[in-house]
Amino acid sequence: MSRVIINTDGGSIGNPGPAAIGIVVKIQNLKSEVKNYSKFIGETTNNIAEYQAVIFGLNKLKRLIGKTKTRQTEVEIRSDSKLIVNQLNGTYKIKHRELFPLFIEIWNLKQDFKKVDFIYISRKENKPADKLVKKVLAEHKHRKKDLKNLIL
Repeated sequence: MSRVIINTDGGSIGNPGPAAIGIVVKIQNLKSEVKNYSKFIGETTNNIAEYQAVIFGLNKLKRLIGKTKTRQTEVEIRSDSKLIVNQLNGTYKIKHRELFPLFIEIWNLKQDFKKVDFIYISRKENKPADKLVKKVLAEHKHRKKDLKNLIL
């Protein structure tokens, strides 16, 4: 059995606005591995981006370790979003309809693993994932600006 820590972050410029997600996957086995992933997800809210980051992290991990190992793996999802962590742990109710399908998707993904815990961490502790989000958003902003200049 292995243990994996996934730091997740999602953010948008404006709320809603251009959004990105970032994850840092730490696979703890004989030789610890750290892998970073991020992507632009279009226009959405901060909360949806945070949920999408968790979904992205669990899906990415499944692809990294394969179906056989997934069932034996304990996962710790770490996020600096108190709202998301408390909703996923069942402490807070979900009040916004657009979050229900994302919550259900995460619930279903959880079933593939031995155990999944959702842990709140400070923004300071989540800096690597946050940097990934900011980098993607900055790249998107530059690409958009370059496209605008080409059109003019």
